[in-house]
Amino acid sequence: MNTTSQSWFHCGRCNALFDGSVNKKGSQHCSECGSIPYLTDEILAEPSPLARYAAARSSKPTRQSTRKRKKKHLTLKLFVAWALLIGLVIFAFKFNFQRPAPSVAESSDRGKALAISATDNEFISEKMPMVNQALAGFLAASTPEQRSQFVIAPIKTAPKMGPFYSSNPLLNLDPRTMSNSQRAVLNLPNAKAIEAAWKSTQGYTIDAVFIEEDAEWRLDWDHFVRYSTFPWELFLSGSGPEVGEFRLLARERLADERKDSESISLVFYPPRFGAPEEIGLQSPEFIVLRNSDDGYLIETAFEMEKSKKRVFGLNLPSPDPDGFIRVHVKVRRTESDGGRKFKIEKVIAGHWYSTTELGLALPDQAPAE
Repeated sequence: MNTTSQSWFHCGRCNALFDGSVNKKGSQHCSECGSIPYLTDEILAEPSPLARYAAARSSKPTRQSTRKRKKKHLTLKLFVAWALLIGLVIFAFKFNFQRPAPSVAESSDRGKALAISATDNEFISEKMPMVNQALAGFLAASTPEQRSQFVIAPIKTAPKMGPFYSSNPLLNLDPRTMSNSQRAVLNLPNAKAIEAAWKSTQGYTIDAVFIEEDAEWRLDWDHFVRYSTFPWELFLSGSGPEVGEFRLLARERLADERKDSESISLVFYPPRFGAPEEIGLQSPEFIVLRNSDDGYLIETAFEMEKSKKRVFGLNLPSPDPDGFIRVHVKVRRTESDGGRKFKIEKVIAGHWYSTTELGLALPDQAPAE
């Protein structure tokens, strides 16, 4: 079956374009001037690029080919839109969840920000994931033996944990409900630690210190649980040993009225774990001589509290009520016909950390120990 192929030709005389048969010579007459272009066998066999281009532009597509192209264009548009959507999701994920830690530490005091140095910020950003992991592991552990794996000096700390938890059950805190609200570098004498605070959706607020030990970040357990050798309330009621070490909150009585007195009048309160704004029952009065090691330490601690400073230069606001300081004290209880009496044998430190280093500068007139 013979077929006649139509194509486009260029008239060399008038420069017009016209269509004609490419199967035989002599059938290509210019529609403008009537001239016949000169054609070779090669040209007859294969239309020129110019002819193909002109034919493509003037040819009308069929309804079926139009539908196919529209469908193809729609598919391409959907693919491009889907690719853009995936790109936006990936960008949002990286921006919100993988961005570096902020250069300020959030304060629980109405979002007040504390500026920290670039070096400390880099240190915190690098170590906080390990700190969070250690805290989550400790809170998820169900026995003292399991918890001891996450604390500093575990061999020394583990024997204290069993008796302590028998009278001070640990709050059931779900790590998944907790978010970090504050963090700062704590420059201890022999270690660079991190102190941080977390808030839970259950309404609790906790602060904790982590120190790198044996290439792992571990919890300062004594500070975290406010460790005392015996429950303070029971000790005051006459139970337990006659001498004990306690981590308490202290408040000065009649500070203005007694500022020229030779002694300081103190009362102690047991802290409430998970609720730093709450305090326990007030103790009987304790008297400390100003011109003594304990007196200088107590006075310095209260002066720092008034100026909003923390021991070891910690750059975090205190979570405790105004006018209160943290103390680690050794107290003796005596029983006589005159009744039950208490005496401070030593103010060990003006903080709750496991270290006994003071972390503050005492006045020059303080007597040497």
